[in-house]
Amino acid sequence: MSNAQPSLSPDALLEEASGRAKGLTDTGEPQFHEGLERLCASLEEEGRLNAIGRMIARERIILSTVNRMNYLEDRRKNPSIAEQRIVAPIVVVGMPRTGSTMLHDVLAQDPASRAPLTWETMFPSPPPEPDTFETDPRIEACDATFPDVDAQIPAFKAMHPMGARLSQECVTTMADTMVSPLFHNQFRVPAYQDWVDDEADFAKVYEFHEWQLQHLGWKVMRDRWVLKTGAHMWGLSHLLDRYPDARIVFTHRDPVKSMTSYASLTSLVRSMGSDEVDPLEIAEDWTARIKKMLERSMAVRDEHDPPQAQCFEMYCQDFVKDQFGVVERIYEAFDLPLSGEAADRMKTFIADNPKDKHGIHRYAPEEYGVDPDRIRESFRLYMERFGLEPEAS
Repeated sequence: MSNAQPSLSPDALLEEASGRAKGLTDTGEPQFHEGLERLCASLEEEGRLNAIGRMIARERIILSTVNRMNYLEDRRKNPSIAEQRIVAPIVVVGMPRTGSTMLHDVLAQDPASRAPLTWETMFPSPPPEPDTFETDPRIEACDATFPDVDAQIPAFKAMHPMGARLSQECVTTMADTMVSPLFHNQFRVPAYQDWVDDEADFAKVYEFHEWQLQHLGWKVMRDRWVLKTGAHMWGLSHLLDRYPDARIVFTHRDPVKSMTSYASLTSLVRSMGSDEVDPLEIAEDWTARIKKMLERSMAVRDEHDPPQAQCFEMYCQDFVKDQFGVVERIYEAFDLPLSGEAADRMKTFIADNPKDKHGIHRYAPEEYGVDPDRIRESFRLYMERFGLEPEAS
């Protein structure tokens, strides 16, 4: 019996992806290959992966590569995909663990809004069809991937709900460019993430992001896209260049709560593929990175906001107290009609998905070496700018 480890060689991964994509080989512009090579090197040298982790990393990379090949091939075969216009999307962005996932799912209940769904971003080719959008066999195939997560990290659902029909965030679709903070959340790849933070060209990321939306909305589109990810802090200026009429919902929370919760989530996710997870290192590393990207995004707002861009400040504590009330204020701020049907669907979703539905996510700063006073001092200008008060433990 062979004891060979799953290969993380870029060439081997490209070859396997090509086979699964029925012989396709085109992955587009060169940055994809640079990201792939840097990611694979970082996984090998820094990832501390066990055998399961190597398999998970291999499958994640192959899936993104196959998706990219298929996006490009479908676009070549169907030139009208490129004619789709992305008009005034709502984009939720901010620090992690600030209520953004629930907000995204609630906003997506409006029949006038279109959010990327998990199943279609996992298996985007061929483009979704209106007649089978609710019954596509890819929905079942997507749902079939989640029991493994439930079995290995049963606490995950208490932190982040999963489901084929739930909204998917853009950090996952960004993985198809090989430039995404998703990988450093799932695996320990600091050198790769340094490149993402400081060197990668996010103009290319958002060019492909638009292509992905055009692809998914080619035959199944509504009035507007509703998008979400904290990773938009990395490339906010390029997002606004690509979508100058975007309506931005910026989510805010006491950074002690945000950073501790994110360290807890990242530690749990990495434990699926590594026996050497260091929660204290994770908290220190990600706190510094997110602070840097938060400051970068604040500078973009101060210096780069196109005149058409609108921004709504959403406070996590307000959203927890009155989710539908916050949504009403968002619609009012953006001068959007909120139909009776949309309101009813949103209220039903909120009622059906109460906080702690899948269990209580418990975490404490001391578990992750988080010093509340030091963190709040580090984020002092941010907290003062948006009037954030310390949350109770």
